Amino acid sequence: MKRITIGAAFAIACATAATPLVVTGAQAADQSGSGNDKATVFVAADTRAGLVKTAQADSAALVKAVGLSADDAFVVKDVIKDADGSSHVRVDRTYKKVPVVGGDLVIHRDASGKVTGHDGTFDGAITIDLSPKVSKAQGEARALAAAKEHNGDKGLAGAAVKQTGLVLYVDGAGMQHLAYEVRTTGVEKDKTPSRIASLVDADTGASLRSYDEIHQGSGTGIYVGGVPLSTTYSGGTYSLRNPSTGNYTTDSGNTTTTGTTMTDADDRWGTGSNSNRQSAAVDAQFGADKTFEYFKTTMGRNGIWNDGRGARSRVHYDSNYTNAFWDGSQMTYGDGAGNANPLTEIDVAAHEMTHGVTQNTAGLVYYGDAGGLNEASSDILGAGVEWYANLASDSPDYLMGEQIDLNGNGTPLRYMDKPSKDGQSYDCWNSSMNSWPAKGTGDPHLTSGPLNHWYYLASEGSGAKSINGVSYNSPTCNSSTVTGAGHDKIEKIWYRTLSTKLTSASRYTAAREGAIQSAIELYGASSQACASVEKAFSAINVPAGTARCSSRSSSSRSSDRPWTACPCSAAGCRCR
Repeated sequence: MKRITIGAAFAIACATAATPLVVTGAQAADQSGSGNDKATVFVAADTRAGLVKTAQADSAALVKAVGLSADDAFVVKDVIKDADGSSHVRVDRTYKKVPVVGGDLVIHRDASGKVTGHDGTFDGAITIDLSPKVSKAQGEARALAAAKEHNGDKGLAGAAVKQTGLVLYVDGAGMQHLAYEVRTTGVEKDKTPSRIASLVDADTGASLRSYDEIHQGSGTGIYVGGVPLSTTYSGGTYSLRNPSTGNYTTDSGNTTTTGTTMTDADDRWGTGSNSNRQSAAVDAQFGADKTFEYFKTTMGRNGIWNDGRGARSRVHYDSNYTNAFWDGSQMTYGDGAGNANPLTEIDVAAHEMTHGVTQNTAGLVYYGDAGGLNEASSDILGAGVEWYANLASDSPDYLMGEQIDLNGNGTPLRYMDKPSKDGQSYDCWNSSMNSWPAKGTGDPHLTSGPLNHWYYLASEGSGAKSINGVSYNSPTCNSSTVTGAGHDKIEKIWYRTLSTKLTSASRYTAAREGAIQSAIELYGASSQACASVEKAFSAINVPAGTARCSSRSSSSRSSDRPWTACPCSAAGCRCR
């Protein structure tokens, strides 16, 4: 079956009159008024750059506030602001200038700039020696072998090492390893590019983990019909480039090149037929613009990188290429078998570009629980774009790829109400689903099932119902009954969790903690949204942590979510 792959105080930069802060995204509180003023604030690109620069200048003080040593340092990746003036600083950690894989953190500050806590999977002291016993060449050789093993029967032609660096890796058990991080490239049998990231123990030569950084997808072209397109006019010719979003579309000419930007003489693009090469480009461009618009107006995010930049979509990639993928900078669409069905459905575009958002927020690695959370994030927010677009030709639903018929029997690729209906995915989380010999061990497309299930339950609730003409019957793993709070609130809660709570190695347990806290911050501890989030996680068997919904006031983070003393080195800990 094909799958869519698819206490210190710090200064806070202020917006100027020319670049105002505009509150967008989730409402600050539900109608009961029990929530905090925690809506995400949309920040113009130049203002965001100032926030990042200021936070980087204060990074040594941030290191101290978190309880780390003078040998540690932070590289600020992003700063997200809330309407109440609080902020969330996402950082990567280094120790003696060596990157700490799994040491990335989100540091929370109140309106005065005081650090109130942080999220991450590891914030403990580094205790291992930094002198490798295995040579770089030996590490690269092992990484090449691991990359070929990872790809299995998909093949990996032309495998070559492109980048190698020494890192400190903290694994899921909290064990520290000095490791070579090696990126190898190649091409799979179906001509999909492959970029495998491998970690090789620099003391023993053992392979620690491998995953593909290129996230793939599949689908047929579902034409959006007559839609408006913002294009650019220059020198008597229109180009398929949106001057507002920066998104643009190129025609690869059925080669594997970048291709050339689509142009037209009269600004009338496509005919709705695959025989016209512009038709696939219309779908791709519309999907990219709608995804950009969704994140900007609904989540307060200024594009994939949160800096206002758009992305390239290249259509007509290769010949008979039955896939689509996001490679970290662009979307790529094949034309399908016989070049007859371009894979330019809006679900595919939104799913794949959300991989870009995940890459630039939580950075969830495509491995273990984090891989499942990564893949489900694309399904959840991809579904959100479908609801937002609300196309007559593709009624919003909780089925993934339902119009593709890639299985040949009229069934969708994935069912969010009951993921196991595809015959492979997990409905319920369990601590062993990423351990051999579990079915599809570690496959993010299967381990994403529980979070997709959570999204449906939290949005619509359990039991039988019909939505937009589609029948659903979602069970629970603990025989409970769940009441939904609506997909729009749940999507906002999940985006806040992704962007302000989770880090690269987060697990399902961290997802539960972060989502409940996000629901409290957005809608209040006594809101239906919070109750739905909490009960839906219990319904997929993710065990309870410290975060709780209740009727108590949620004015204080610490009153609703206890913290431990810093530093805390246990996996998934939170401290202040």
